[in-house]
Amino acid sequence: MSGQNVNFADNMELDDYIAAHIDAEPPELHALYRRTHLRHLYPRMCSGHMQGRLLKMLTAMINPSRILELGTFTGYSALCFAEGMPQGCTLDTVEIDDEMEPELSALFAASPRAADIRLHIGDALEVVPSLPGQWDMVFIDANKRLYRQYLDMVLERVPVGSFILADNTLWDGHILDAETCRDAQSRAIADFNDYVAAHPALEKVILPVRDGLTIMRRVR
Repeated sequence: MSGQNVNFADNMELDDYIAAHIDAEPPELHALYRRTHLRHLYPRMCSGHMQGRLLKMLTAMINPSRILELGTFTGYSALCFAEGMPQGCTLDTVEIDDEMEPELSALFAASPRAADIRLHIGDALEVVPSLPGQWDMVFIDANKRLYRQYLDMVLERVPVGSFILADNTLWDGHILDAETCRDAQSRAIADFNDYVAAHPALEKVILPVRDGLTIMRRVR
């Protein structure tokens, strides 16, 4: 009935329903998702169908001129940003694992937006200060222990009205339980969430998409 919560048997049932009622996952992204699960450790780090369609739509809605991504992994989210980018927009994506460079370079070279995607290999805290200009859309999805440092760094490089997205901010619910919020990553995410909540320059909302997606807009 209207106004009542619906209990699903498990999250997979809900995920399957959502996947059947949103835009289809492009074949090249579906293949990339499968390759990620077959060939890479921690494949859950890959954005996947639902979040990927959300990232594409948010990009089209924000209509940025420059995007910065911290944490490329296997390139799934970068290709979703590229899908939604307006003409003239560029994407700087930073990946710390130098062993990923050949695979990512080949992947992006095959994209219709190849000329607009710039891959940078290295520590984001060192790479980003070396890059020129500003960004009006940022996606934070790198080392969870450094989320607060990443945010402080990019806030100096985004103008008022820009958007910053941060992935994994619900961290499997560990942030809700003192018993499971003892490791460095969980504590860092909890600290980041508290920092964002109190930050006077940011409007913010957390979406319970996959592992949590925080959307921030710089307002001052």
